[in-house]
Amino acid sequence: MGWIAEHVESIKSMKIRDTLSQLITLGMIVSTALIIWKALMCLTGSESPVVVVLSGSMEPGFKRGDILFLHMSEAPFRAGEIVVYNVEGKPIPIVHRVIEVHEQENSGKVDILTKGDANPVDDRSLYAYGQNWLKPQQIMGRAVGFVPYAGWVTIIMTEKPIIKYMLVGALDSAGETYLLF
Repeated sequence: MGWIAEHVESIKSMKIRDTLSQLITLGMIVSTALIIWKALMCLTGSESPVVVVLSGSMEPGFKRGDILFLHMSEAPFRAGEIVVYNVEGKPIPIVHRVIEVHEQENSGKVDILTKGDANPVDDRSLYAYGQNWLKPQQIMGRAVGFVPYAGWVTIIMTEKPIIKYMLVGALDSAGETYLLF
């Protein structure tokens, strides 16, 4: 309770001008981040231009914690490409390699089969119930680059929320933030 009281007193003692200045600065930071994200979406053609590898299923090529940069083009999918796809009913996208592509010339229909490099079998068990092939609309993008281990910050803050709260507390103690909530 003492910590909350200190923050309330701190906020009360701040001048309105300082408070407005901080709110405007926070708004500009958030707006800038959103503009950068939207610009990346437009440039790459992907709804999620940057993803973090969350499992070891693509080792040794990509390790858990690597950040992948995605691009979505109109080029046909080919075996060997690394793609990121969504499965209906699952919130987290999957990063795996295309191992088979079936194109029907007369209808233009394309079926895609994927597999993690470190997995013993293909991904059919990961797809939605009754689905044996991915459709191109389920693919978010193709991997075009990566930064090793840079995504560990995201993984740690997701798996251990206490770290996130400690970081916010450290910033607050350093006097860098006044209004977080």
